[in-house]
Amino acid sequence: MPVVVVTDSSASLPAELASELGVLAVPLHILVDDREIREGVDECDIDYSSSTVTTSGASPGDLKAVYEQALELSGGDGVVAVHISRQLSGTWEAGRQAVRDMDSDKVRLVDSLSAGLGTGLPVLAAARRARTGAPLDIVYDAAVSAASRGRAFIVVNRTEQLRRGGRLSTAAAFFGTELVTKPILQIVDGRLELREKARTRSKAFAKLVAAAVDAAGDDGATVAVQHLGAEEAANTVAGQLRDLIPGIRELIVAEFGPTLGVHLGMGAVGALVVPGGCG
Repeated sequence: MPVVVVTDSSASLPAELASELGVLAVPLHILVDDREIREGVDECDIDYSSSTVTTSGASPGDLKAVYEQALELSGGDGVVAVHISRQLSGTWEAGRQAVRDMDSDKVRLVDSLSAGLGTGLPVLAAARRARTGAPLDIVYDAAVSAASRGRAFIVVNRTEQLRRGGRLSTAAAFFGTELVTKPILQIVDGRLELREKARTRSKAFAKLVAAAVDAAGDDGATVAVQHLGAEEAANTVAGQLRDLIPGIRELIVAEFGPTLGVHLGMGAVGALVVPGGCG
């Protein structure tokens, strides 16, 4: 194999696509009482509204094992590891420790500056470049470029879980009126921030679509829509984006994985765009 691309399970890439491109994923963890569940590996049936459910990133040991496997598969050509934003998870920092332990200059880390398919799309860009036989530097640059161009917008029903987990700035604590508003969030430089709010869920989705269309530009874009228990709404948003984004290159619809679901809550819908596409 050429350069091998590694990510973590929060990237939410459809399994068949990840397999086709040879992407390896390190599982993140959901903690339920005294149980530790590996995302994408163990059966996972959790109550997303429970205050006792938490998450944790991959450990340096977990990451080192997969990096070493990937390096062997590449025949020494190298590994590009694209992970969830370091502002949202300790996984990227654990990856840096793993690379130090390996003492290898053939493993390059990329902070996706995002989460979910906001991480998955840069993974896609890197893996597609790797499949052409591109060298390590070119594959790394493809991931960095897609991550820097990516934009992510999310509608959630409530922000209590995000604030409780420390993923949302307390500056966004306008929620004396939260019960009668729907927040639209965005990821900026890897941080989750409040973008705006709407009175109803339908108006929130309209703002979500408008933000994604504006971010996508008119030069073609790779687009993804994610949801948690809101398939109908996600398909509606996807259809609108398909109609409104000029020259859309690719559209992926997928569910948020459980590690993100714990923080976003049921009913969340996200729109993620990479202007110019992912190769």
